Amino acid sequence: MKKKFMFLVMLLTFGVLLAACNSDDGGDETEATGGDGEVEGEITVWAHPYTGDAEAEAKMWEEIIANYNEEFPDVTVNYETIPWANRDQKILTALAANNGPDVFYAIPDQMPQYADEGMLLELDPYLEDYDMDDFVDTALVSTTWQDKMYGLPILQEAYTFFYNVDVIEAIGEDPGNLPTTWEEFEDWAEKAKEQDKFALSYAGGGSMNGTIYPWIWQAGGDIITQEDEILINSPESVEAFEFINNMYEKGYIPEDSITAMEHDALWNGGEMLAVLGSGISLTNLLANEDFNFVIAPPLAKEEQVTYGTTGMFVVPSNSDNPDAAAEFVKVVTNADNQRNFNTVTQYIPTRESAKDIFDDQEYLSQLASYTQYALPGVIHPIGRTIMPLIQAEVQTMMEGKKSPQEAADAAATSIEAELAK
Repeated sequence: MKKKFMFLVMLLTFGVLLAACNSDDGGDETEATGGDGEVEGEITVWAHPYTGDAEAEAKMWEEIIANYNEEFPDVTVNYETIPWANRDQKILTALAANNGPDVFYAIPDQMPQYADEGMLLELDPYLEDYDMDDFVDTALVSTTWQDKMYGLPILQEAYTFFYNVDVIEAIGEDPGNLPTTWEEFEDWAEKAKEQDKFALSYAGGGSMNGTIYPWIWQAGGDIITQEDEILINSPESVEAFEFINNMYEKGYIPEDSITAMEHDALWNGGEMLAVLGSGISLTNLLANEDFNFVIAPPLAKEEQVTYGTTGMFVVPSNSDNPDAAAEFVKVVTNADNQRNFNTVTQYIPTRESAKDIFDDQEYLSQLASYTQYALPGVIHPIGRTIMPLIQAEVQTMMEGKKSPQEAADAAATSIEAELAK
């Protein structure tokens, strides 16, 4: 709790400092011009290593920057790779000191925290005549806070079920006719149990994005809205609590699912019907030529939806060159540069037209088609901090100490307490 409190204090402090810096720089003079002014000068771009091939990434960034300079030759772009470790601290410290980047890479749980504190430049004025129709709608969810856009997305993931074909055949089902609903999946889960197989990997000690959140969304529920409406204990959301509890009580998921971080050994050993996975799962499976698998569309109850993170580029509100920075965000996320970026990184482009890079790759093409169903998580400033609180209540439920409704109500109370801070 102390660590979380200090982080929030730091955010608030930096927000005040940024406001002061903007005021010192002349107030309205730092506001977005929407690209009407002359774009020149210098910008600094921060991003992370996305692969283990530094040489390929360096070449990729050289080409992206060259594409930008074709359109804006009077802007010098300084690119820096920063490590993933302690990225929040590095970015916040740099921005507070007014010597941070003009463009940086952000993920869904960072954006609303920064935007809510006034630390990000609103991009809407720069997008008035910009074609946004090519972007996948779900990719834009993570870039928007309080109806204002603070970033443009460059990559997505889509988590869905990977099935072991051998287990499917062992339970007497057809790998060409996979479950599409909760009811159908439960039927397969029961048959898997009868064959002494687990139905699903459930890493209860991991991120809520990969455990109960997708089930909540599929049931038509939610966790918390951008208007601070708490929905985790709504009737729809409670259905997800009940579903997970039922799977655990019936032994459809492993006994250690309450705190497990992974079930790789069970899955790799052929003891499990399905896992929820994405691109990295595909890479691992393709490396094992003896593992026969199929990929299914996301399940549905009331809605067909799943989880998939989104990566975006944003501009800090105290950038010394907001026009050049905003234009860089637009260029780096255009279709051609997304093709380049995602060919190297093997993530899924957020532009439909750029997904053609996977046309000759059956499985990646299939995963790319599912980003239309992929929500990026809880888009709220407290989205990250409430995760362990909700997780604790789900775990308590699975231990048999609370009913699904009691666990959901307790989670709602915890979220309400966080909002009150």
